Amino acid sequence: MSNLTKSQRSVLLGSFLGWSLDGYDLVLMLLVIPLISNLFFPSGNTTFSLLATFAAYVVTLIMRPVGGAFFGNFGDKIGRKKIMIVTILGFSAATFSTGLLPTWTMVGILAPVLLVALRFTQGFFAGGEWGSGAVIAMEMSSKNSRGLLSGILQSGYNFGYIMASVVYFFIMSSFPESQFTEIGWRIMFFSGMIPGLIALFVRFKMKESETWLEKYHQKKIERTPVRKIFSTGEGRKRFFLALVITAGLMYSYYTTMGFFPTFLQGYVNVSKSEVPALMIVATTTSFFGQIFAGYASQKIGRMKVLTLFAISAAILAIPLVSGLYHTTSFYERSLYTLALIFVATSGFGPIPAFLSERFPTEVRNSASGLTYNGGLLFGAWAPLIAISMLSLKGYLTPIALGVNVLIGSLVVILGSRINPETKDVDIQ
Repeated sequence: MSNLTKSQRSVLLGSFLGWSLDGYDLVLMLLVIPLISNLFFPSGNTTFSLLATFAAYVVTLIMRPVGGAFFGNFGDKIGRKKIMIVTILGFSAATFSTGLLPTWTMVGILAPVLLVALRFTQGFFAGGEWGSGAVIAMEMSSKNSRGLLSGILQSGYNFGYIMASVVYFFIMSSFPESQFTEIGWRIMFFSGMIPGLIALFVRFKMKESETWLEKYHQKKIERTPVRKIFSTGEGRKRFFLALVITAGLMYSYYTTMGFFPTFLQGYVNVSKSEVPALMIVATTTSFFGQIFAGYASQKIGRMKVLTLFAISAAILAIPLVSGLYHTTSFYERSLYTLALIFVATSGFGPIPAFLSERFPTEVRNSASGLTYNGGLLFGAWAPLIAISMLSLKGYLTPIALGVNVLIGSLVVILGSRINPETKDVDIQ
């Protein structure tokens, strides 16, 4: 880190902050879903209300591949920096506007329609955020530091998750539950403008990718990047093989981190005051785990790191979830949470580096964003599947999440075996 230039640090910070805001917004929804589901989808059936609210959340995730393709296309044609400014403006505004939404008692059916529309918009802009930010950060990195910087960049999402958990804890402590459902949850979404404005300021100051500028001056800019990806057999092969990895990682991530607050409150019967503390344990673990995985991938390779974490998750997920379900000790719950999140989510660390190394500059923004966000077409359904499995009372309840993590891990193992190693690739 000490050998990075001022320009490189600015790019890394700008990308990190944007990804943090993305995590902050999505996690706000996850944290408040158990408390506000009846505000937008009133029903006498708790499971139905949760499913409906998570469906609105899934809309956000499913729109991300569309945004990844749309903004990635322009990022390859007009530059990474310009797109990063547009995307941060778009989803910061969507986050803030969520706090202004009327509820069902105010406007009836219009309330969930507006909620879904805003989540639709947020997902679209967020889809363009990861591709541009990851690509510009990796293009400015040296081959020897790319793995570590990849892990740091990817951990930005967890940093946003930590910020959201802290804000949630503070607001839950400051407002009685009745006031939280009236105003507290709105304040949480309003607060998302703060990191958005900071990221916007940094991005205006940072420089464009020199790797992209070189292609621009050489007049080697691809006019239709997305079409280019799928117009050749090699392009299609690289995309679909990499998609296997991101699909498995997304499924494991949204089974654990994406569903964890609801699982703890609704199925493990953890008190509402303990949930933020356990979420901070989870997000801090994922934060450092992804940095570690990124660093390790620079030493032993991207695919080996993915394989090792996926095998560990496949073996340990069910016993860890079962232990979490049965214990009543906060200390033991913290240990189970730490171990589960470490093995299930750390594998994301090398992904920005891997995807940037896998695709050429002319289509890198489009291909990386589409591949990463495309994994959500599989992974976004994990919370809904988990709720459905958990609604089946009996022996399956304590291990449902573990089974879901096992599924995602097996997909990652497959992906890590069919993709080539890329850590020694020169980005050009």
